[in-house]
Amino acid sequence: MSDQTSIKLSDYYDTATFSRIKALADTKETPFVVIDTATINRQYDELTEGFPYASVYYAVKANPAPEVLTLLRDKGANFDIASIYELEKVMSHGVTPERISYGNTIKKSRDIRTFYEKGVRLYATDSEADLRNIAKAAPGSKIYVRILTEGTLTADWPLSRKFGCQTDMAMDLLILARDLGLVPYGVSFHVGSQQREIGAWDSALGKVKIIFERLKEEDGIELKMINMGGGFPANYINRTNELKTYAEEIERFIREDFGDDFPEIIIEPGRSLISNAGVLVSEVVLISRKSRTALHRWVFTDVGKFSGLIETLDESIKFPIYTEKTGEHEDVVIAGPTCDSADIMYEHYKYGLPLNLAIGDRMYWLSTGAYTTTYSAIEFNGFPPLKDYYI
Repeated sequence: MSDQTSIKLSDYYDTATFSRIKALADTKETPFVVIDTATINRQYDELTEGFPYASVYYAVKANPAPEVLTLLRDKGANFDIASIYELEKVMSHGVTPERISYGNTIKKSRDIRTFYEKGVRLYATDSEADLRNIAKAAPGSKIYVRILTEGTLTADWPLSRKFGCQTDMAMDLLILARDLGLVPYGVSFHVGSQQREIGAWDSALGKVKIIFERLKEEDGIELKMINMGGGFPANYINRTNELKTYAEEIERFIREDFGDDFPEIIIEPGRSLISNAGVLVSEVVLISRKSRTALHRWVFTDVGKFSGLIETLDESIKFPIYTEKTGEHEDVVIAGPTCDSADIMYEHYKYGLPLNLAIGDRMYWLSTGAYTTTYSAIEFNGFPPLKDYYI
């Protein structure tokens, strides 16, 4: 039996916050997600208090809603951008180019040119071909190279292999950046999203230290910045340390490697800022068993992998699920509404839901403010994108 049977709503939301969310939810037809902006405001303050020396670049892909962008703009955040579409959206809300980083290492030359023409001067890279494109389309810009890290076993949503390069190649790229007339500015890494092992930052920073020292000693290149990416936790079923603990340990790692006069630090939170602010509300469509002797019920709900819950792929992110029914629980398989056999959220990791759960009851998926609206399909099986509301 999973820990899901003993979920306490108070472990995730205070009474006032959930009451605000519930009041709006009761007036809407499922499925949808409600985002509490007061929670985002509080999470941002906790992050800047924990990392007072760091510049915050919000990962826009987590949730690009105008309500989120304007709140963070007014709080003084910068923005990590993945595409020209995000660039247009962010700049349409009055964000100036010096507050923007083009953090995607996979980009078209014409998109680089658009960023450059808009005034953006900070670019990520991890390959020679991309670096040469930047040199042509965005001459004189600042470059930071993303390195590979090992966080695949301890991150709930790993980000390995596709992004980053080995340490020796990173040094080659930074030297080439200088030779191409660019500014070799720094190094970035990402230890994996929802990273539970704080030591992953220690290992990554150790690699960065080697790059900084060797480039300075052997090539006269003095780097200025470390981009530590995201990875900070949201409040899901699997336990993590508090953000304060992450902040204290990571600062200790930085000082051990670089001393008190350490480089400029950038962090790129997405999940940790937005997830806890959201509650996704769905309705039970059908409950069935696959045989007369089946031990598990199947609970089909009107939201699934293709309508906002893609991070349940391989059952990676385990969202807490709350229902208003009480009493005895039984393990269930939870699946979505589409005609696709892949649309099963949890089958191996069994959730315990009340035996008296019935068709038409609501399921509240907690900590779903990030990567739900942006992952929702446009029209798979004709279903519309996930609706979102902000309070």
